Amino acid sequence: MALDKQQKQEIIKRFGTNENDTGSPAVQIALLTARIKYLTDHFKEHPKDFHSRRGLLKLVGRRRKLLKYLRNYNFEEYKKVVTELGLKG
Repeated sequence: MALDKQQKQEIIKRFGTNENDTGSPAVQIALLTARIKYLTDHFKEHPKDFHSRRGLLKLVGRRRKLLKYLRNYNFEEYKKVVTELGLKG
């Protein structure tokens, strides 16, 4: 796994409402973004790892769905998450 326990706790503390908030869309998007960044770096070293590439595409799709949900139901939090993570504007 790309993220260790300490990194996950930092992300949860930064984006969650409290330290046990792991299910909110903002936290899930941040965790998925960290895993996606790790995998994109992995593919620079291992360009023929097609099995992991499929997993990356599934992660990107899940993040896209969560971003769409957050945009529709809480636009202010959506703007905050997008700017903090440096995603599309």
